[in-house]
Amino acid sequence: MELRLKERLGRKFDEEIRFFKGWMDGPKRVGAILPTSGVTARRMASVINPQSGLPVLELGPGTGIITKAILERGVAPEKLVSIEFSTDFYQHLVKTFHSVRFINGDAFDLQNTLGDFKDSQFDAVISAIPLLSFPMERRIALLEDLLNRMPHGRPVMQITYGPVSPIIAQPDRYRIKHYDFVVRNIPPAQLWTYARP
Repeated sequence: MELRLKERLGRKFDEEIRFFKGWMDGPKRVGAILPTSGVTARRMASVINPQSGLPVLELGPGTGIITKAILERGVAPEKLVSIEFSTDFYQHLVKTFHSVRFINGDAFDLQNTLGDFKDSQFDAVISAIPLLSFPMERRIALLEDLLNRMPHGRPVMQITYGPVSPIIAQPDRYRIKHYDFVVRNIPPAQLWTYARP
């Protein structure tokens, strides 16, 4: 029992070191100083409908904490497409999660980055991209692109650390909903969903 606890704490420490190194290498590409908590990851994954038969798109998986929560939600690994910009994180993810479709690329250029999946429809998008590091026009363009790849009404789930939605309201084009405020995250996280009306 004690050995398992030590192994678990060791893995958690390794994830935090890897995440912090990624943040130091590119603070604009990594949105927080520590990885997302398991509680937050499960809340984010809770919007997925594993029975839809559609794949799920994950943006910015980092060290894989949210990836793990998506798989635990009941999504088959081959039904998860995950885009990671950092090559270091990407290599770690490929070794850690077998059969998940990881892509080392830019989420802001989905038509090219998605490759064989560029014409796919997704049940949900789970995003940990640090949107606040990008201009508003790029955030809106990304959201519109994502919503065009999903059935109407299905959500884009976004984590952020600011007090308001990282994407401005445009009620004629999409609905914004404050989904949760997770205090058990460092720093405390805001979760927002976006969907076509």
